[in-house]
Amino acid sequence: MERSDYKPGALADVAAERGKGDEWTLVFIRDFRHPREKVWGALVEPGQLREWAPFVPDRDLGGVGPAAFTMLGGEGEPETTPGEVLEALPPALLVYDWGGDLMRWELEPTGEGTRLTLRHTVRDRTWVPMVAAGWHICLDVADLLLDGRPIGPIVADEAKDFGWEELRDGYAERLDLS
Repeated sequence: MERSDYKPGALADVAAERGKGDEWTLVFIRDFRHPREKVWGALVEPGQLREWAPFVPDRDLGGVGPAAFTMLGGEGEPETTPGEVLEALPPALLVYDWGGDLMRWELEPTGEGTRLTLRHTVRDRTWVPMVAAGWHICLDVADLLLDGRPIGPIVADEAKDFGWEELRDGYAERLDLS
């Protein structure tokens, strides 16, 4: 597949859970045709993350401890955000703080594939559909990478050229957050 041919897939299974104060958690579920170990590698290895995620970490995320996340895309100097891997139980659970957002990645085997459940906690409910749209595109690109057909990350303003706004609106409606 050529990068220019990419079109987002159907909306994923999602939910929005209210937390403490203004915090909300996006629950985003995505099935992959690949075993957990392969999906795990895409979640923790900097070389693979560089191909689909909105950031590149300064180290493998497969172990607990401090990490720095450099954002991809955007204008000017790349922004680096401090974080910390809080839990890493390969190939089932990865939890880290990414600049104040809590990221929880759960991997469950489904026959020959993997069900990924992402729980992304943000500080404001207005971010939930935007975050869902961003992860939708990123995980589509990750799936292509896992299939051996990488197209490179689609992040920041470039995502708008690939249906991000329509996804945001679709998730806002699905989550009753419009």
